[in-house]
Amino acid sequence: MFLRTRPTDTLLSFATLFFSGGTLVCCALPILLVSIGLGAGVAYLTNTFPWLVALSRYKHWTFAISGVYLLFTAWLIYRPGRSCPTDPELARLCQRADHLNRIVLWVAVGVYALGFFFAFLWFPLRQWLGL
Repeated sequence: MFLRTRPTDTLLSFATLFFSGGTLVCCALPILLVSIGLGAGVAYLTNTFPWLVALSRYKHWTFAISGVYLLFTAWLIYRPGRSCPTDPELARLCQRADHLNRIVLWVAVGVYALGFFFAFLWFPLRQWLGL
């Protein structure tokens, strides 16, 4: 039997959170700040972190790559045939790591969904509602 959650799975989960957080910072945060009248905050962010402009310019690619990464991580965590070792101590550690990986994955999915909403749906929704 092999470990249900290997160290690479945990690293992959945290990398997924990093990538989905990148979509939030590059695309959702600037749109939210401008929408609530804090355009100076966006100017400060883009001046301090100029790479945000490049990420925002290619937001379709940013979201596509992050989405594929999320799907791959979900597959690794939920794929069939995974099991924890029979040793009680290793089984407890394995289940704990698996639980942490699932939490990190779902936080990353939530961050990605929030970023997607603000990057692609926020302005059309505001226009449709007449705000």
